[in-house]
Amino acid sequence: MDEIDRDLCALIQADAKQSTAQLAKAVGLPLSTAADRLRRLQSSGVITGWHAALSPAALGVPLCAFVLIDMTHDGESEACAALAGRAEVLELHHISGAHSYLAKLRLPDMAAMQRFLAEVVKPLAAVTRTETIFALETVKETAALPLRAGPDA
Repeated sequence: MDEIDRDLCALIQADAKQSTAQLAKAVGLPLSTAADRLRRLQSSGVITGWHAALSPAALGVPLCAFVLIDMTHDGESEACAALAGRAEVLELHHISGAHSYLAKLRLPDMAAMQRFLAEVVKPLAAVTRTETIFALETVKETAALPLRAGPDA
């Protein structure tokens, strides 16, 4: 990726609704060249999809929780598949340290959280322990990736 590709990626991360003509103008390229670069970025796997940013509160899932999950090896892949298949689970990471996995959840309220733990997580055979952390306030939440190296990126 060169600097122009990074600029295109930055522009579409900020606003994916921009037309190819707008993007071409912003990076100083002819329309056909910008379109070719975008197609190349998609076919090479740099651009993996086009998404809208939605408001959790407006969609009725304002509660943000992080669940640290300890698992045994036996049944781990099945438990991961079950969790990854749930809409409430926004992220599921196999992590280092004292716990096995970290899940980021969005739910309507504490009652829904309690039901999710009791009915979805804890019945999984591999799950041995959970620890839940609730976000009191979200200061920053983004899916935008850093595109430039260095401390001022």
